Amino acid sequence: MQLFSIRTRPLNVCAPMVRYSKLPFRELVRRYNCDIVYTPMILADVFAASNHARESEFSTNLLDDPVVIQFAASNGVDLANAAELVAPYVSAIDINCGCPQKWAIQEKIGSHLMSDPETVRDMIRMTKARVQVPCSIKIRIHKDLRETVEFVKRALSVGVDFITVHGRTRRQKSTEPVSLEGMKLVKEVSTVPVLANGDVFSLEDVNKIVEATGVDGTMSARGILENPALFAGYNETPWECIEDYVDLALSYGTNAFIFHHHLMFMLEKTMSNAEQRTFNSLTTVPSIIDHLEEHYDLNIMRKRKERAEQAKIRLV
Repeated sequence: MQLFSIRTRPLNVCAPMVRYSKLPFRELVRRYNCDIVYTPMILADVFAASNHARESEFSTNLLDDPVVIQFAASNGVDLANAAELVAPYVSAIDINCGCPQKWAIQEKIGSHLMSDPETVRDMIRMTKARVQVPCSIKIRIHKDLRETVEFVKRALSVGVDFITVHGRTRRQKSTEPVSLEGMKLVKEVSTVPVLANGDVFSLEDVNKIVEATGVDGTMSARGILENPALFAGYNETPWECIEDYVDLALSYGTNAFIFHHHLMFMLEKTMSNAEQRTFNSLTTVPSIIDHLEEHYDLNIMRKRKERAEQAKIRLV
């Protein structure tokens, strides 16, 4: 919350992304001008009930700050139980009210909650009674924006600390443009900070959205997945950012599927179709490393040495 109060520019935020916004990626984007980073969406009931789920779904360290953990829940009890367990290790608790996937709607979580504002209000109230960290919501807009206004007002009435608004309805495809009008309206009626989500692929997009809506910051998902350095002003992923990710993923330990897919997103625009077919067929971490060493001169030991030397210079 201090970031919102002392900011001199709109805040840059990395969105919660299922599977992808794990600890190595969160540390990566922090190196490229990202102010706040979210965990992947986590099921609150499973997190609260299972030690295995807690160990596999959430890891953090002293560098992972500020971090917002996002939970999907269908009721306040599950959410508050999960929030109480994790509150000492995070900067805020976020409620997912925006996931549009069919399975989420069937489970009465995610964007299903946009039609159940009373449940969301109960979630916020119960969670804030149990933890001392801020509680936020990530919402979508309604087709009738008057419903969105009422939804936001209910959340404000029980002390929600900040709001992220995705500028599409739950039925709109990601290829459809976001509603700047809807995001602006949320900012106008809100008495707490508001972040805008959707169609953030460059700093030009950031400036356009902020100018049109007046929000306190912007959040990127697909854009930052393709280019983790976008908030630092890069129009495509710089090679040093890819090296940084490989180093972090290897250091922390990342399974081959996630490791491969992150690199596919980052390299997609620079690879030829033939190379994409070859790269997409790789299934193990060693084979991916071999490809990057052969075709891109990847040298992790050199990268680590350079980083150590830079750290020494900063200390002097």
